[in-house]
Amino acid sequence: MLDLLPSALPATVTATPARLLRRLRGAPSPVAGRTVLVTGASSGIGEHTAYAAARAGAKVLLVARRAEELDRVGEQVRALGGQAATYSCDLTDGEAVDALVVRVLAEHGAVDHLVNNAGRSIRRSLSESADRFHDVERTMAINYFGPVRLTMGLLPAMRAQGFGHVVNVVSWGVQIKAPKFSAYLASKSAIDTWGRILAREARSDGVHVTNMRFGLVKTPMIAPTKEYENQRAMTAEQAGQQVLRIMEDLPPAWGHPVGYVGEAMNLLAPGLLDAVMHQLHQRIPDSRR
Repeated sequence: MLDLLPSALPATVTATPARLLRRLRGAPSPVAGRTVLVTGASSGIGEHTAYAAARAGAKVLLVARRAEELDRVGEQVRALGGQAATYSCDLTDGEAVDALVVRVLAEHGAVDHLVNNAGRSIRRSLSESADRFHDVERTMAINYFGPVRLTMGLLPAMRAQGFGHVVNVVSWGVQIKAPKFSAYLASKSAIDTWGRILAREARSDGVHVTNMRFGLVKTPMIAPTKEYENQRAMTAEQAGQQVLRIMEDLPPAWGHPVGYVGEAMNLLAPGLLDAVMHQLHQRIPDSRR
């Protein structure tokens, strides 16, 4: 049993010293030479994750629906001296995802790091959603079913090579259970839980999973919510740099301090947190879209 303890230590315990040691030695990033597939790569967090990975020496595979925007990002990656391949794919289309898996494996072999970043957010109270069950369906399609199908397709090759890393871009909302985001946070909670179980099952195969529970990030996805205009938020470039660090360090989870406070409050004082969240729900109107 004692010989299992070192491997059970969180990656975050050794990540900072390892990073400092790499810098002192002038060693390359651990992602250098690896293949990184990023979904939602045409803008926001995905776009800047691609740039960060390219600067670190990774070969970047860019996936999104918008072919023209993907080509723009691919050109920028190559301008940075990196390698890029683009794949236009609707991740809500199961057959398209399966075809993407076949093509990627044939052209590049196993993917080392898969960043499940593509997503959709809907901000709408349940009282305004009685006739909008499609809100649930479309968020689950892109935030849960799509990344799960893609991950399952790429997973056997990861296991076969003895290494793989799945990064799920989630939200601190899965910890604080924020009102008005029922469809969105339910789908993000699903991929968060699925990813954690994958990590526990595939541990001995060298497959790592990190759930990144971001706070507010300035991306096109939050633009319709006017209440966010003056809120402090991480830039997409900062978020991309953080994803790179996660790919280097392989921790099981990463998140915003407010999210962890909310998670603790849900355990220690759920009634109190319900009351606070209800007050916030009443004070902040629904987005107009």
